Amino acid sequence: MSHPFVVLPGQGHVLDLGNFRAEVLASADQTSGEFSLLLTQSEPPGFGPPLHRHRDAAEAFFVVEGEYLMFLDEDQQVCPPGTFVYVPRGVPHTFQVTSPGPGKKLNLFSPSAMVGFFEDLAAAEAAGTATAELLDEIADRHDMEVLGPVPDSYL
Repeated sequence: MSHPFVVLPGQGHVLDLGNFRAEVLASADQTSGEFSLLLTQSEPPGFGPPLHRHRDAAEAFFVVEGEYLMFLDEDQQVCPPGTFVYVPRGVPHTFQVTSPGPGKKLNLFSPSAMVGFFEDLAAAEAAGTATAELLDEIADRHDMEVLGPVPDSYL
């Protein structure tokens, strides 16, 4: 059973992912697996992950700062601050920061997912071992399927 909790600004668990940071605000342990919430920040212009899909969870984004171009299945949508995006489980998606400054957004996964992915990727970045091949392995371990090439700005 989960218990109520509060995370004050800057008190989340911060993961340094090289080109961006993810602050874990809520994890599976804290929410009894209901959801996980991350604040991804310092995403530079042109930044974005490879096209991918989550096999185990839906994902939602809320753009806090910057502008993103979201690629959702066959559609594209420009998303300024204040935009909410919902991606059902299994739907191919990615994004790219299109603003001249860095992007910042909230990422919600339901049921809880992806914290382990970002922890594993942060460890690989810190060790200097992050490669496209390792990204595929990490993704597979965390029920994510990489569908497109890994952009140079991601690792």
